[in-house]
Amino acid sequence: MIRNKTYNRKKILIIFTAITLVLALLAGRLVYLMIFCSEYYGKKAEDLHERERDIKAARGKIIDASGTVLATNRTVCTISVIHSQVKDPEKVIAVLTKELDMEEETVRKRVEKVSSIERVKSNVDKETGDKIRNYRLGGVKVDEDYKRYYPYDTLASKVLGFTGGDNQGIIGLEVIYEDFLKGTNGKILTLTDARGVEIENAGERRQEPVDGNNLHISLDYNIQMYCEQAAKKVKEAKSADSVSVIVMNPQNGEIMAMVNVPEFHLNDPFTLVTEPEQESKEEEQESQETVAQNKDNTQDLLNQMWRNQCINDTYEPGSVFKIITAASAFEEGVVSLKDSFFCPGYKMVEDRRIHCHKRTGHGAEDFTQGIMNSCNPVFIELGMRLGTDNFYKYFKQFGLLDRTEIDLPGEAMTIMHNKKNVGPVELATVSFGQSFQITPIQLATTVSSLVNGGNRITPHFGVSVKNDQGELVETLQYPVRQGIVSGETSKTLRNVLEKVVSEGSGKNAKIEGFSIGGKTATSQTLPRSANKYISSFLGFAPAENPQVLALTIINNPQGIYYGGTIAAPVVKEIFSNILPYLGIERDETALIQEENSEQENPGTTE
Repeated sequence: MIRNKTYNRKKILIIFTAITLVLALLAGRLVYLMIFCSEYYGKKAEDLHERERDIKAARGKIIDASGTVLATNRTVCTISVIHSQVKDPEKVIAVLTKELDMEEETVRKRVEKVSSIERVKSNVDKETGDKIRNYRLGGVKVDEDYKRYYPYDTLASKVLGFTGGDNQGIIGLEVIYEDFLKGTNGKILTLTDARGVEIENAGERRQEPVDGNNLHISLDYNIQMYCEQAAKKVKEAKSADSVSVIVMNPQNGEIMAMVNVPEFHLNDPFTLVTEPEQESKEEEQESQETVAQNKDNTQDLLNQMWRNQCINDTYEPGSVFKIITAASAFEEGVVSLKDSFFCPGYKMVEDRRIHCHKRTGHGAEDFTQGIMNSCNPVFIELGMRLGTDNFYKYFKQFGLLDRTEIDLPGEAMTIMHNKKNVGPVELATVSFGQSFQITPIQLATTVSSLVNGGNRITPHFGVSVKNDQGELVETLQYPVRQGIVSGETSKTLRNVLEKVVSEGSGKNAKIEGFSIGGKTATSQTLPRSANKYISSFLGFAPAENPQVLALTIINNPQGIYYGGTIAAPVVKEIFSNILPYLGIERDETALIQEENSEQENPGTTE
């Protein structure tokens, strides 16, 4: 009996001790949580009772050289529902179906979905958003947002680019300068009870958004408009597939205009643009059926529509490339202006007869006349004098084998023969601009660098970044490589190219009273049997000190296709408008000399 009592006391003592230890541990844990972890768990509890909604930051504007806003924002609304706060689901569904012009089934799914917050529709115009807000429907939230807006719609579409549904840049300057333009979103934080219902009179906390910065660019609205008008005119007149124009400052690489006709609608970039068609009803129906069959290829078609031919595509430059061959020959000392040549209308290279564009030949001519006449045999001879090693040395020296690093996405590389595969025939064709391909921007940049005194510039649009108060955030800088040719070579090139326009094959670009240099080109696309051509002209002014350079490329013109006949007048029209606009005045002395001059060189067409 005594033994049982003792045993029971021990058992009680053990249980008591165990309970005491457990309570002590619990008390210790409670102290730890309340004192040492109070901030952490307080934050967790707060988060459980807070609902978060974004306040979208306004994207920075894109502003041209004259202060014209080319890309800005419009206020739109995002309509959302909070399931736990919807008091009258049927009324909410009816109102949203009506005001948002949506299918009832779609709205119902979103309103009845059990989630903390469900987006019904975004990019709703502000007027509609305000109407929905005025219904004062429980659980319906109308948050203001921003949608990218382009005031001039198609203007410079393939340069500016556009944004997606999240207002993030997709192509063009919008994507390259995303980090400057995008800004930082803010937040609205509201308190809710355990059921997720907002607590009345609890107020809300806001983290204000930080708007994006504005991008100031060198593109000029007026110059872009002049160029687009000229490009559209020649495209229509010649039923061409496309027309591209680049206008830039050859001294610093700032691009004033970049045109790719046809352009697309920046405010509706996912709708394919089709050319106006003169078709019968049967043909139109057939065309619609073809489009329907090609729906699977829509993305490919959109990508093609968005392509910037000036930087994404390569082409055979033709005779404009003779500027680069001439610069190489002058630098290497293998030709002088007085060197004599003879053109019978062709030149034999191994077993190949390579023709001049003038099949009857130019006869005896010096080098100046050779470039004025755009004579292929003269430049084949220059290529032979240079040799493959020297030719490739200058390709590298001039920057032709690298990208220009323009501030646009997707720049293509020059497509050139591997040096070890270049024989006499390949060297001959390269010397006058065929059998290889470069981008239009590479050609314009390289020629700019050869005529500006010999400084390899970087073509660009971005000039500076400023905030909305006009305060400078960053001045954008671009590399310049000096001395790719001597000043003497650059001066000689300017002089002979001025004669191409004043007396030679580029006479259709001549403007009285202005000193203009330039070069014509007509190249045939592959396959040669298709008989498709690319006509182009590159011009710069003033010839003695270039301040503006323009390159026009007409792809597959119908009828007469010579660059001197159809592309040179386009540059003449552009220069007639933009030279006075840029403050480049007529040389009255030169004008008097031209008027008094009785002698004229009929030149050639090429």
